[in-house]
Amino acid sequence: MQPLTTDISVAVIGAGAMGSGIAQVAAQAGHRVFLLDQREGAAEAGRQSIASQLQRRVDKGKMEQASLDALLARIEPVNELNELAGAGLVIEAIVEDLEIKRSLLANLEEVCDDSAILATNTSSISVTALGARMKHPGRLVGMHFFNPAPLMALVEVIKGLATSDEIAQSVYATAAQWGKKPVTATSTPGFIVNRVARPFYAESLRLLQEQAADSATLDAILREAGGFRMGAFELTDLIGHDVNYAVTSSVFNSYYQDTRFLPSLVQKELVEAGRLGRKSGQGFYSYAEGAQKPEPVTAAAVSSEASTLVVEGNPGPLAALIARLKESGLNIIERDGPGRLRFGEAVLALTDGRMATERATAEACNNLVLLDLAFDYAKASRLAIAAADQAPLQAVADACALLQRAGIAVSQVADRPGLVIMRTLATLANEAADAALHGVASVSDIDLAMKAGLNYPEGPLRWSDNLGFSLVHRVLTNIQQSYGEDRYRPALLLRKNRFAEKGFYS
Repeated sequence: MQPLTTDISVAVIGAGAMGSGIAQVAAQAGHRVFLLDQREGAAEAGRQSIASQLQRRVDKGKMEQASLDALLARIEPVNELNELAGAGLVIEAIVEDLEIKRSLLANLEEVCDDSAILATNTSSISVTALGARMKHPGRLVGMHFFNPAPLMALVEVIKGLATSDEIAQSVYATAAQWGKKPVTATSTPGFIVNRVARPFYAESLRLLQEQAADSATLDAILREAGGFRMGAFELTDLIGHDVNYAVTSSVFNSYYQDTRFLPSLVQKELVEAGRLGRKSGQGFYSYAEGAQKPEPVTAAAVSSEASTLVVEGNPGPLAALIARLKESGLNIIERDGPGRLRFGEAVLALTDGRMATERATAEACNNLVLLDLAFDYAKASRLAIAAADQAPLQAVADACALLQRAGIAVSQVADRPGLVIMRTLATLANEAADAALHGVASVSDIDLAMKAGLNYPEGPLRWSDNLGFSLVHRVLTNIQQSYGEDRYRPALLLRKNRFAEKGFYS
């Protein structure tokens, strides 16, 4: 299916930040754009906002004045719905309310030509439900942009139960023509991103509630070890806790209170206190003038009398860390064994989802210190560790000294199942696998959505394959056994892949 040609007009209803951003994207692609908002003067204000933002690009020499003038000339603020009659694509970006959107769509069916495509930018409402009362629901499709629309690459193209395949394909092609990275998903709660991303927030919130570490430390681990652009607390402060909590609650209720999506009492408290994040001046962090962000807890520099690292057996994902330690000049001896590292008094191993204390007891290894996962051990600037309760202080000191030798900051967290990055990846991959199993989207589209929509360092299913799908399954199984909760049940597709000995991309 071909994209819409530029001689076809586009209408955007709702001139807030999202609607204005979508209007800018369509105008940049060469379409004439009608911008409508029920608030008096809002459409013109939206156009002026676009002009102000792009003028800064002109002033910096990143855009020609003539290009800006031509773009603005293609955006026409309008006051009445009937002025959209000639549009070939109408995108609504109004309030997230089912009945209000249904009413608008009914009016659009009366105003617009039968050939016009009607699109909704909803982030949480069922496209199927929105189209249920339409005369021709096949013409309705979800076109979910991410804020800010001109900068964020992802567009989720959502098919309702009645959405025409041709319509969905045309919108997909149009989004690609506009320079976006479209993905196709079915109309299920949360679509791709708002469903699969829930564990990213949920696990940090739970670790905070369990006093594994403070928010600044957990955020630093996610950034500096996990390769995420922002930590969960920084990101929810930016999104707004009222918004993030509402989305989590919506997904939780839409899936009949499935515990995988259980909202956090910690976040609920913030919302009730009005600490909504950046927009209120206080969330997990203070945004008052002059306020300083707290520093992550980092182990003090220590030295060790040990000079040799013993690698026992296949180190698996830790191989890149060992190579980094070798480059630091450390003497390394390799011998058979269970995949552990020995340095001084410390016995180190990659977390497998069990608590260090539990694992040390099971393996009769009192000096055990667990290492967290890193997205890239060759580049990670921080790692989390957790020590068994029975581990002597010298074992912890030697573990810190080993990692510091490679230039890695160390954050010791309380002994909790899966530590931080391993647990975050495992739960993200688990939710992504479940979405793939249920046909929400393809494996590749799920991964693309998480990278393009949230700037993840890698799609969770590709990352799972790279790490080892059997390890991810084992981590989830062990976390589930530790908590005794259905929340961590491994997805059927992960279990199937483990026994078939294949990955998502095999």
